[in-house]
Amino acid sequence: MKTSVRLLGSAVLALLVATPGIAGETLDRVMSEGKLVMSSDPAYPPQSFLNDANEMDGFDIDVGKEVAKRLGVELEIVTPSWDIITAGRWNGRWDVSIGSMTPTAQRAQVLGFPAIYYYVPAAFAVHNDSAVSSIAELSGKTIGVCGGCTYDAYLQKNLVIDAEGVPAFDYQVTAGEIRTYDTDTSAYDDLRIGDGKRLDAVMSAMPTILEAQKNNYPMKIVGDPAFYEPLAVATDKGDEAFDAKIAEVVQAMHDDGTLTALSEKWFGVDYTSVK
Repeated sequence: MKTSVRLLGSAVLALLVATPGIAGETLDRVMSEGKLVMSSDPAYPPQSFLNDANEMDGFDIDVGKEVAKRLGVELEIVTPSWDIITAGRWNGRWDVSIGSMTPTAQRAQVLGFPAIYYYVPAAFAVHNDSAVSSIAELSGKTIGVCGGCTYDAYLQKNLVIDAEGVPAFDYQVTAGEIRTYDTDTSAYDDLRIGDGKRLDAVMSAMPTILEAQKNNYPMKIVGDPAFYEPLAVATDKGDEAFDAKIAEVVQAMHDDGTLTALSEKWFGVDYTSVK
């Protein structure tokens, strides 16, 4: 069936009255209503963004569409802030987050992570006019990151990635100041103003930085990736049947090459396994 996508902005979402807590009934609700509600970020290209037609687009969006299609339901997209998504206790306002979330130990206290669907390198970038040429030179600098995300945790030196097969990493930078933003794009906007004007560097997912460069952001990547992070589908705790169904669907997408094809479409490389 054709998957329809409807976008509810954050302002509209804030007006919704939270439904009573749902524990163990998410799968039943999704299937009976014929609708999967997915949270996403409207400013995180190429994973998720509003395209020229004012429609949600990107790698995560395509993954969400395919998951909904394989469940036999429609897809609806909402855009709450990242900190609200990662706080858990969604109370049925949305069913799933397919938003490039890293399964950390702290998040696992309130969220389920039934399926890892790709892996990405985390990288530092500076303004093109910066004289910085190594990661070591970033210590003491002002670095911008998305608030509450894994890059923020890395700079705070308390990042714990709760997933199997994660390559070991070291904390290579001691930031002079960590400046947090609602989205990575907002950090890029401050960096593009000029070297050292508001930021000395940003830390983000490498494909997101590369996409920003394509869109004429004056940024350059410094050094090798700081770490590699598995990115997972996230659910609210409480429905093992729903988690099992999502895991089954995503595994099938790995097995038949669908995720590889989507990764190559949006990133130009296959990020669906650790190389």
